Amino acid sequence: MPLPESTTAYAAAKAALRTYSKSISKELGPKGVRVNSVSPGWIMTDSSEHLLKRLQAANGGTIDEARQVVLDSLGGIPIGRAAESYEVADLIAYLASERAAAIHGAEFVIDGGTVRTV
Repeated sequence: MPLPESTTAYAAAKAALRTYSKSISKELGPKGVRVNSVSPGWIMTDSSEHLLKRLQAANGGTIDEARQVVLDSLGGIPIGRAAESYEVADLIAYLASERAAAIHGAEFVIDGGTVRTV
């Protein structure tokens, strides 16, 4: 999601990766190689925790208030929280498994509903 004050270049890079993934899925699918992409939103990582601590130090208040600043800057996350890294890993493990053998050329957004689809 491009945010003019902070993430436009990052969002543009993700869009390029999405297009590249679609392209190579057409090339590699006939060779038996499945290509899918996973597009995570805000993921609670060590870096995210450090960001919250920096925001708390800069603005005062609590970690929960710092978390709300991030949520607000993203326009809200309908599930009310960042995803956890294991949730992204679980999705990737599923996509790599034989249970997903017919999934090819798809993009999976795992962002708690941040980017609206309609």
